[in-house]
Formats: sequence, C-alpha cells, structure tokens
Amino acid sequence: MAQKLVLVVDDEESVRQFLYDVLTDANYRVETAVDGRECLEKLMKLKPDVLVTDIRMPEKDGFSLLEQVKSSGLNTPVILMTAFGTTEVAIRAMKLGAFDYIVKPFDLDEFLNLVQRAAAQTETVAAFRPEDQAAEPGAVNIIGNSPAMQAVYKDIGRVADSNATVLIQGESGTGKELVARAIHYNSSRRNKPFIKINCANLPDSLLESELFGYEKGAFTGASSSKVGKFELAHEGTIFFDEIGEISLATQAKLLRAIQEKEFDRVGGTATIKVDVRILAATNRKLKQSVMEGGFREDLFFRLNVVNIVIPPLRERKEDIPLLVAHFLSKYNKEFNRQVKGFSEEATKMLMSYDWPGNVRELENVVERAVIMARGSVIVPEDIELAGEEKKQTFMPGNPGEQNLPLKQIVADVERQAILRALEENNWCRTTAARALGINRRSLYAKMKELGIE
Repeated sequence: MAQKLVLVVDDEESVRQFLYDVLTDANYRVETAVDGRECLEKLMKLKPDVLVTDIRMPEKDGFSLLEQVKSSGLNTPVILMTAFGTTEVAIRAMKLGAFDYIVKPFDLDEFLNLVQRAAAQTETVAAFRPEDQAAEPGAVNIIGNSPAMQAVYKDIGRVADSNATVLIQGESGTGKELVARAIHYNSSRRNKPFIKINCANLPDSLLESELFGYEKGAFTGASSSKVGKFELAHEGTIFFDEIGEISLATQAKLLRAIQEKEFDRVGGTATIKVDVRILAATNRKLKQSVMEGGFREDLFFRLNVVNIVIPPLRERKEDIPLLVAHFLSKYNKEFNRQVKGFSEEATKMLMSYDWPGNVRELENVVERAVIMARGSVIVPEDIELAGEEKKQTFMPGNPGEQNLPLKQIVADVERQAILRALEENNWCRTTAARALGINRRSLYAKMKELGIE
C-alpha cells in the first residue's frame, strides 16, 4: 500500500520539524509549508491525503485555509492545531468542516490516531457555505476546555447548521440550555426566534394551550385568541426543557406537530403550518421511561435524531478554575466587590467536592462566597458546600477544646489570624503586617515561630 501524504503547515520551524519527524517515523510521506500561501501552492500540486495546519499564522490563518480547501472542491481532510481550545474555536472549526482539531500540547498517540483516521476517510466532508457567519457575540457562554467539553463543542459545530432534531441529555445543572442556545446561534436560524418551554413548570392542562395557542371561547376565561409557542417560533428554534415531564396525551399531539409540522389551536378548526427546529433536553433517562411506559417510543426516536450528552462537573474537574474565574468576575461586578480569588485551601475544597448540583451549584457557591467574603481573598470559612459541615473558625472556649494548654490555644489563634491576613493580601508580608497592627520584623518572627512558610 502506498504511503499516505501529510502536508504540515506551521509558521514555527521547530513545530514543523517535530511533526515531520513524528509522522515520518510513523511511515507517512510528509511535506511542510511555512504559511498559508505556500500551503495552497503545494495543496493544489500535491493533493495530500491529510492537511495538518496551525490556526494562528500570519497573513492567512488556519480557518482561511480550511475555507479555501472546502471551496476548491478538494476532499482533503483538514486537522486544525491550536493552543487556544475555546468554545468558539471548537464550534467554528467543526462548522467549517474540519475533520477535527487538536489542542497543543497534544498527546502524540492521540495525534497519530487522528491522522490515521483522517487518512482513511473516503467520504466527502460537508462543504462550508459562504453565507454562514460566526455566532453573535456573547451568544455562546459555555465555559470549559476539558476533553469532555471539547467533544461537546465538536458535536455542536457538526449539528448546528442542519435542521436535525437534537436531544440534549445531562444531569440537572450541567448547562443543557446553554448547549441549545449555542446550537441555535450557530445555525442559519440565528436571527429568528429562540423560544424556550420549561415542561416541568407547566401543568398538563396549560401546556397544550401554551404550545399551540387557543381560539377565543375555547374554554372558560378564553376572552380572546392567543398565539402559541410553535407559532412564535416560526422559522426559528423551539427548545423543550425537561421534555420527559410531559404527559402521554400531550406527547401524542407534540409528535404530530414535530412530524407533520402542523397543528390546530385549542378550540380551533384551521390547521396551522410552521417551520421550526426542535431541540429538547432532559435529565431523565428517556430510554428507561420508554420501557416503563412513561414516554412514547415514537416520540423518543423522533427527538433522538442527534444525541448530545453533557458530562457532569465531577467528570471534568479541570474546568473548575475557569468556571470559578468566570463566576467571580460576574459577581464582583454585580455586587460591586473586589474579591481577588480563592486561597489555596479554598481551591482544594472546590476541587475535591463532587458537585451533585453541577455547574449551577458551583455558581451558587461562588456567588455566596463573594457576598460573605470578609476580605479580598476567599478562604474555606467563606465557602458553604451542601452536605458538608461548615468549618468553624477556632476560638478559645469552643466545645471539646477546653483541655488544650493556654499556650496552644493562643498559638492556634495567632496562626489563623496570620494566615488570613497573608491570604487576603496576596501573601505580601508588608501589607499583612500592617493589617495585623505589627511591624514586618515581628511578622517574620511569628511566622518562623509558628512554622508558616
């Protein structure tokens, strides 16, 4: 079998040489290019099996290269490399038709596996349509660079510009609505309505009229006609949050509206046709509900055309620092506070907790900590986690501490006071000493005496 040809594009010579050596050792033929212009020349001449390109390059970046590859009609799969694995980069890469993208520094086995799969690809990658535009600024606000979230971003990018129905699954508080909004704002329907319906908050008697509207006189109190959510979402997107909560009777009517793209208002006789995209979310296991008879199988299959599963926070703890920084900035502005961050011990508390309430719970914890913080740095005493006993600041006379020697009690109190002052002043000994009402030399002596490094 002939060797596969890989074209590597990067403006850094060390990166080009490194990837050249790695791919050559893996039995690929390798060509390199220093920029987008040289790449295009070699691309049309050599027609490589795989193109591996950096995103950030002078003159012509990786996204521009990807667009030109797609518009040229070449079927060459493109792998993008980036040191910045943000939500926008991930979604844009997949939306433009990249085979995949990989975040630097990457695992070599993962990289070679990706190249191998790309080289074996025979199907045409979906072409980019020039009328597509980037998402509206601020429309996507999903935080996280973990591999689990990168997979979610790729799914969003692949499905966004289709009209496919998407079922978004995940535990409560994982951010299912954010994913739904990301799909909408990265689709061709971005300038049309995004209508959300929380199925858990509406009794079944009201849900049907909310969905389909009603005619005047349809029931007691219907003094005028009302347009339903399906009509309001015409040419846009309708998002059913907690869709597993609706009754079997309403499920049947919803199935018809999704399948036939038409419905009747409550009390009406005229059939109304609509063009809407359906997104649905649930924290239930719908397959199990189908088996138990609580959810229609035909509706489940109609909703589950594309399935996106959002990982719980405990499975992507590496995203916690990013999320904390985001929420800290948000609530500093909201409450006009100047909290600088979390102490090392406070951060360890956040990283070791399992977060049953997921991102929503983390946001609530950060919000409360910002409000309750007694200094510029959040310490463990400012944090309250569900199901965990709140740590009490040690003071002489606490129950159970009566038998300690007086010298030990005083030392413990001094140690806590010094640590808090240091943490609140970013470990600047001069300002910490000033806050404690002592000079810097006395603070040094106390820190040495108490074993504070």
